[in-house]
This record gives sequence, C-alpha cells and structure tokens, in this order.
Amino acid sequence: MKRNRTYLEAILLLLMPYAVLAQAGTQTLPALIPLPVDVKQSTGFFNINPATKIVIGNSGLSGLAGLLNGYLACCNGMQVSVATKTTGSDFISLEIDSAVVTHKEGYQLRIDKNAIRCIGHDAGGVLYALQTLRQLWSVGKNKLKVPAYIINDHPRFAYRGMGLDVSRHFFPVAFIKKYIDCLALYKFNTFHWHLTDDQGWRIEIKKYPGLQSVAAWRNETLIGHKKELPHRFDGKRYGGYYTQQQIKEVVQYAAARHITIIPEIEMPGHASAALAAYPTLGCTGGPYKTATFWGVFDEVYCAGNDSTFTFLQNVLDEVINLFPSTYIHIGGDECPKTSWKACAKCQQRMKAMGLADEHALQSYFIQRMEKYLNSKGRHIIGWDEILEGGLAPNATVMSWRGEEGGKAAIAQQHRVIMTPESHCYFDYYQSLYAGETLAAGGFTPLQKVYGYEPLAGSAENMNPDLLAGVEGQAWSEYYTSEAKALYMIFPRALALAELGWTPASQRNYDQFLQRLRAQRSLMQQAGLPNSSQYDDITGTVAPSQNKAVQVTLQTSLPGSTIRYTTNNTLPGKQSALYTGPITISQTGTLKARLLNGNGQPTGRLFQQSFRLHKAVGSPVVLQHKPVERFNPGAGVLVNGVFGSNRYNDGQWTGFSGTDLQAVIDLGAVQEIRRLGAHVLNYHWQRMWAPVSLQFLASTDGEQYSELYKQDSFPVNGINILDVPVKPVQARYIKVAGINKGTIPAGEYGAGGNALLLIDEIVVE
Repeated sequence: MKRNRTYLEAILLLLMPYAVLAQAGTQTLPALIPLPVDVKQSTGFFNINPATKIVIGNSGLSGLAGLLNGYLACCNGMQVSVATKTTGSDFISLEIDSAVVTHKEGYQLRIDKNAIRCIGHDAGGVLYALQTLRQLWSVGKNKLKVPAYIINDHPRFAYRGMGLDVSRHFFPVAFIKKYIDCLALYKFNTFHWHLTDDQGWRIEIKKYPGLQSVAAWRNETLIGHKKELPHRFDGKRYGGYYTQQQIKEVVQYAAARHITIIPEIEMPGHASAALAAYPTLGCTGGPYKTATFWGVFDEVYCAGNDSTFTFLQNVLDEVINLFPSTYIHIGGDECPKTSWKACAKCQQRMKAMGLADEHALQSYFIQRMEKYLNSKGRHIIGWDEILEGGLAPNATVMSWRGEEGGKAAIAQQHRVIMTPESHCYFDYYQSLYAGETLAAGGFTPLQKVYGYEPLAGSAENMNPDLLAGVEGQAWSEYYTSEAKALYMIFPRALALAELGWTPASQRNYDQFLQRLRAQRSLMQQAGLPNSSQYDDITGTVAPSQNKAVQVTLQTSLPGSTIRYTTNNTLPGKQSALYTGPITISQTGTLKARLLNGNGQPTGRLFQQSFRLHKAVGSPVVLQHKPVERFNPGAGVLVNGVFGSNRYNDGQWTGFSGTDLQAVIDLGAVQEIRRLGAHVLNYHWQRMWAPVSLQFLASTDGEQYSELYKQDSFPVNGINILDVPVKPVQARYIKVAGINKGTIPAGEYGAGGNALLLIDEIVVE
C-alpha cells in the first residue's frame, strides 16, 4: 500500500546520508544533534537492505515500526518486513527494557555488522534511538550504510519545547506537520501551539461560531515594523483557523512522534479578537476589532463579568476534548489594567472579594480558571506575570522576562520552564548585518542561544527538580512566510535542542558548529534554510591611543582568512590580510571579506563606518545607571561608532525613567567648535527622545557654561544632532538629557517609564 508522507518528513530522511564525523579532542564524535551522553565507536558497518527485518520486541511499538519503515522508504524507496521474533542476523530490533535503560526517554543504540538494536526505557526512548539512527545512516545502492556504534543516551530536561505563534501569521496544517517533524528529529518533546491573540483566533470552538466568522479574521495587516510611523497596512483581509478535525489530526500526528502539544488560549489579556466577536465579554461592551498591528492593547476580558468565565470555561471544555495534554497554557501575560480600573463591575468584584488592587484581580482571574481546569484533571501553565498578585496554587510558570520570575516561582515550590526572551526568542535578529530580514528587535545570535545555562549561579536552596526544562519561542509578527519562519527558527532551535538534551559539561560550541556544518546541506534538502550567518565576520571596537580605535575581527569558520580595506573599497584576494587588531585613526569605513580554505569568497561583506573625533576613547562618567538591556558601558558613547535604527547593536545607552547626565574628560583643555549626538524616538517601542538635550563645557570640571540646547526631536527614528558652536576652550563636556519620565495617557505603554536612548556623543 502506498504511504502518504509530509514533504518535510520525506526530505529529512534524505538528509542523513551526509552525516560526517567531528573530532573532539582525542574522541571522534558522529555529527549528531543533540550530542548523545555517551558514544563509543565500534568497527564495521551494518547495511540496511530489502532483506532486513524490523523486529518488534514489545507490544505498542508497531507504530514506531511503521514510522521507521516510512523513513526507509523516503530515503531510497526501501520497504522491509516487520516481525515479532529475531531470527539470526540482519534485523533492526525495537524494544523497551527499563532495566537496561533506566532514564525516562533514554535509549541504547547498538549497531554492529549483524544487527541494530534500539532499546528504550519507554516508547519515547525507542523513538529517539530511531532519530539518532536517521542521523547516522548514509545512502547506498539498494542499502543504507550505518557505522557501528554503542550509544547510551538520555535527556537532561524532561521538558524540551518549541512554541509557534499562529495568531499573528497563520500557518497551514502541512507546515505544522513539517515543524513537528523537525522537532522530533532533534528530540524535542513538546510543541507549544499559541492559538489565540489580539490579531486572530485560530481554533474552532463549536459553541461560539463568532470565533470562526469574526475573531479569526482581521481587516488588514501591518506592513514593516511597528516602530515605523505612520503605520502602513496592506488593505487585505487576513485570517483562518484550524477545524477541530484538523487539530485532532495534528495532535495524532505529533503523538506518533512522541510530541505533546500544549495549546495556549490567552487570558485575560491579548483578547481583542475574541472581544470583536463577543463584545459583551469586555469592560465597555465595545465595539472592538481584531487587531491589525502588533503590540499590547487595553481591551481585555472583563474580570467582573461572570459571563466571561462562563465563556472561557466553555471554550476550555472543547479545548480539553481536543488536546490530551496534562497542561493547558492560559497566557496571563501583558494584561493592562486600564479597563479594569475604569470598570464598575471589576471594581465591584475587587470590593466583594477583598482584593487590594488590579494585580490581585488578575490573580483572582487566573486562580479561578486554574480551579476549573484542575476540576477537569488538567493543570495550567502561564507566563511569569501570573506571579503578580499571588500565584495560582498548582500553576507552572513560563519565565520569559528574564530569570527572576522563574526563581521566584521555584522559591514558592512551583514548576518552571525557562524561556527568557534574551536567549530563547527567535523573532529577534540573529545577525547585525544590514541585509538581515526584518525582525522584532533584539539580537540573539546562535552562540548566545547555545551558551544559555538556565538559572546558572542561582542560590543553593533553589530546588533543581522544579526546573522542568527550556522552550524556544517563535513569535510570528514578522514571520511573513513559511520560509521566513524557518529561517528565523533554524538553526537556533538546534542549539536549544542540545541545551535541553545534552549535559552542560559536554556542550562545546565549536564542536557543535562542526556537527551543524555537517548537517547544513542536509537541512537545505529538508527545506530548511542553508544559513551560515553564524560563520560571518563579526567585529569588536576598543579605544586606542591618540583618539583612535582598534577593531578586532572574528569568524568561526575553520581554515578561513579575512581580507580587508579601510578606504571604502571592496576587499578582494589581494587586499590586506587580517592578522590582528586594526587601528582606525581617521573617519572612514572598514570593509572585510571572508575567504574559505580554497581562497574563495564566502559569507556576507562585513562593513563598519567610523567617525573619529576629539572625544573618542575619552573617559565618560554617567550620573545614573543605564537600564540593563541598554548598558553596553559608558565608553560606547565615544567609540566612533553610530548605532543603527534597530537599536540592537550594543551602541545605544538607555535610561528608563531617569535622566541622562554624562561627563566626558578630553584629557586637556582644547578648542571645541562642533558637537553632536544621536537620540532615538520610537514611541511604539516606548522609546522617547529627551524633553531637552543640553551640552555644557568646562575647563575645570566644576564650572560649566551652556554651549547648545535642543528641545525638539521631530523625527520618528534617529534624530541626528550635528551642530556648530561658538569656539570655546574646554576639557570637560557635560551632556544632560531630561527623560520624558512617565509615558502619557493615550500613548503606547501609557503609565510606564519612557526609555531615553543616546549613542555617539561627538566633540570636534
């Protein structure tokens, strides 16, 4: 009988012939991701051929036998017979033996010239043995050649997850299956399916048809980045949803690959789409509309209205029937309290329940929904905001705003999944190159993902058993196509896969890159991006003598060389060979090209412009400490490099709610004729230009006189100050900026602290 398969499953099976070996010190390791716990190479090979049998050693493994047969068929059209008893040699056995393999989800893979034995602690372990086998075999004529190994392996964490947001951009069932195939290959065991949000409701709920006809659709979609003003839209109706039958199909598909799907139904915030369909669930009664751009919105479920809870309970009843997972994700994040503060019903609820404030009201909301799900035999997962006002008794916390939420939850004896946006958000840029495709913001390169260690250095009384595992987030605001989604997620998801599986002591980034490069062409055949941006040239800038800077260039590509120019021309094979830090002593642009071991150009052109001036490399003293995410060190303010409009390059210094005051010591009294700076103005990113920016000069560091002041910054984006001043003798330059303070009502993030961002301070 002909077997139907997904495209990605078929291609992924073709990729395995190219697995090569990576050398790690004196030990030779196969190019496997994630790296197994223990690998011992033997001699010889086993050849899978049409006469080979799959032998099922335990009941319940026939599905995995069918899966393996499908893998073989996709590789070279081979189908082999399935038996229940071994006879002699030339077989692949699948068996469960918890005495041989003691760790849950663990496996032992034994390959010699006579047979392949896949022994799992459980069925999941057997599956992971098969995934390792797939990464080992190579295709030959009428056979698959598998090198001999003994591999004993088990996961570091019980929870190894990847999310996917289908609300902002909707992905068809075929893509969801492709995604699941990839997760299974790299030994993830959880798919977190973000099904509802302001921009679209993606799950059929039969009791509420308006969720399909209204909430699943938006009138148009934002074009470009939300920071850009005016906002531009495509004018095209957009949406879609998964039928319950489709969801059942996907759940079954994932279960066959031992992946649990955890659905997320957002509450009490991120509810615009649902309110558009059922406006009585909101505090004002509407009208509401499904959001057409990205952000956080004041329209949330009314916590004082019992019909809200009836609606959500009815929704969850249908969700529970579709998803057998123990856990249901209920969101709980980014819920503004504006509507609740103005809502008579919410205020009455607070009074009746003796709740101190709106944070306590949110806790009431979450706990009420938790009790309902507990009564159905399920448990909740929520983002770390569910800690506010008091944590629901049995909740698992998904810590995304750094690690503090996770630490607080563990201290309260709650299970935690670590997914800090600084390391695990794959909607962030993975490269600083100008040609990088549009992303949400931030900068999370592959090495940063790989180097993450959950709760590293935490207090000794922190219970490690409560750290369930890790998860990567794939938010889809800027995932405008399936190809874009895959480019943003991979290969960073592979780094996370190894983080979640391999013991910390065995992880090594350089070795990981060797194994990743060995899989790169295979990933390309799988429809995954053949992206090698992790090997591109990167540069760091440090002050040098005589108002110059030194630039250090790096690449992780073995056997490569770097050629560069400093005169703004394109580098070639005859350009200067990089052998050490480059001194930049005048304004201009450094360009560099990577050449592979064969001397051929590879990767993207590196370029960095510099503006050298009198303050470059001078000491800088800041009166207030910058906010953590924009605190690259005071010296960055005078390093000759301007920050980009992506604000993710480590060149911007930011102050949250506090003023800027920087004093630059030029080292000697000298004539000043020109001053400059760049300040950032993106209200849709909570970034506000200063109310005023003032430059002052002093010869002694005590008495200052004003040189220039500006209080208008009209540009949405980078406001460039580059102004001549009356010549003055000075040693010290003080730059003072008054922060906007609290973001005013009616603006995005109203009530929160404004960010004041500044980069290069120019003194000439």
